[in-house]
Amino acid sequence: MIHKFDVVIVGAGGAGLRAAVEIPKGSSCAVISKVFPTRSHTGTAQGGVCAALSNEEEDSWLNHAFDTVKGSDYLGDQDAIEIMCQDAPRAIIELEHMGMPFSRTKEGKIAQRKFGGHTKPENPNDPNSKRVPVMRSCYSADRTGHVMLQTLYENCIKNNVKFYSEYFLTDLIIEDGICKGLTAIDMATSEIHTFQAKAIMFATGGYGRAFRITSNAHVGTGDGCALVYKAGLPLEDMEFYQFHPTGLWRLGILVSEAARGEGGILRNNAGERFMEVYAPTVKDLAPRDMVSRAIISEIRAGRGILGSDGTHYINLDLTHLGKKVIDEKIPEITGFARTYLGVEPTKESVPIQPTAHYAMGGIPTNYDTEVFADNSGKIVQGFYAAGECACVSVHGANRLGTNSLLDIVVFGRRGGKKISQFLQNAEYHNFTADPAEKTRAMMSDLLSRNGSEKISQIRKELQQSMMDKCGIFRNEKDLAENKELIKQFKERYKNIGLQDKSKVFNTDLIEAIELGNLLDIAESVNESALNRQESRGAHTREDFPKRDDANWMKHSFITKNDSGDPKIAYKAVVKTQFEPMERKY
Repeated sequence: MIHKFDVVIVGAGGAGLRAAVEIPKGSSCAVISKVFPTRSHTGTAQGGVCAALSNEEEDSWLNHAFDTVKGSDYLGDQDAIEIMCQDAPRAIIELEHMGMPFSRTKEGKIAQRKFGGHTKPENPNDPNSKRVPVMRSCYSADRTGHVMLQTLYENCIKNNVKFYSEYFLTDLIIEDGICKGLTAIDMATSEIHTFQAKAIMFATGGYGRAFRITSNAHVGTGDGCALVYKAGLPLEDMEFYQFHPTGLWRLGILVSEAARGEGGILRNNAGERFMEVYAPTVKDLAPRDMVSRAIISEIRAGRGILGSDGTHYINLDLTHLGKKVIDEKIPEITGFARTYLGVEPTKESVPIQPTAHYAMGGIPTNYDTEVFADNSGKIVQGFYAAGECACVSVHGANRLGTNSLLDIVVFGRRGGKKISQFLQNAEYHNFTADPAEKTRAMMSDLLSRNGSEKISQIRKELQQSMMDKCGIFRNEKDLAENKELIKQFKERYKNIGLQDKSKVFNTDLIEAIELGNLLDIAESVNESALNRQESRGAHTREDFPKRDDANWMKHSFITKNDSGDPKIAYKAVVKTQFEPMERKY
């Protein structure tokens, strides 16, 4: 079945929906999603979306930009960062006018709270004075992503956007440098659908499911990034993957930074507030990569707390906040602790451990979300990407908390506006061959497999090897071993067996395709990490512990060569006004 739309957006999270809102009513727009739109992963974001509104205390977009560049360990492109931070206040007010229900101050303004890595000079008249935490995160209790997603979905419905829910993306059709369409499977029937469009946007989210302990939903398998990689296009900065310091122990369910923004304290087995050692100024509100490394360092030094399963964790102490703050400002976070760990946060500490959380790397784009065909800046005509699957790059080597929700609304909007301009002179391009044939052949191949290997077992081993050898701390030996393991997993993948041969909601088939995507994603992450011989942001090489600006102040672009093996090229980081300095807090 072939569908024709002016615009097709893949992914119904915040970036995809924000772009869809911008498509003019005279143009047809479809949004394809592997889950019902309001189940998209944006809905799990808790703590807030940042903007220098100055509602709670004086702030400026320049402070925000400085923090974002510094937080990125100077790998973020400063032109894109400046655009995002300048546009942030307008983006937040616009969401408010769309109907997003923010928490409020006593004066009725949008409430703001402190968040890791967000600072301002202690003396406003001296930009070189010591920097202190600032209230910059606009929030809706601890359900900010949830209400943002609902608000954007309602506005898409108002704009008559056509939704294809529970459709699984299987192929991206690019011919002669032009993006012509895509194919997807209707998960309810296994029927193949081809979508022909003048413009395609990927807003397909991240790939946390490449790791065993993750805050990502089960749908976070990197399908969009994997298809771009398979198509011979580059992925940018894949070595930079962020671990959030506070996931519920064993489960990885997110305990938002909002908990520490409200005053939560991390404590080791002696009850010590250890972040005073690692980040004396901002303490528990240091950037995520630093806090995650500090937690693992405490555990390695024997100061972790031994759990019932033999693994170690650290305590997040919220008991001093009081029941009113806990119930009003962080009810969802504390509810998770009660439900999943049987812990009462008003009376006892919450066991946490770092959890795989966010991809800084992804599909390379400019700040208008147009996708790059290579590291020289050549554009793929009609192809756009936004959100976590994209790399603008505003997050560089490490993303500051609350910049993710800002990223999706600022660049989702910019992408939607750029597509609207493109449509004025755009046209449909005919396919040179049957666009469904590749998907048909893949499905036939997978459904005919009766091998002895189990999808779940390969996935489990892949996730564990990524956690152990390509996680918070890395070294050449582990990464080289992981490279060989991934090759072995790929060989074993050829011998999988699918028990379910039916066409109705065949989850075996979907999981088989997802595993293939995860294997490609793992390859790109591990190879990029093995190649970068320095430590920067979330990429920590124990054998190269220092940041090396002379040799590595550049973006990695990984592609598949003609034989299917990965190869890496580079692109310069864009610098405007912020000079690299030592990153300490």
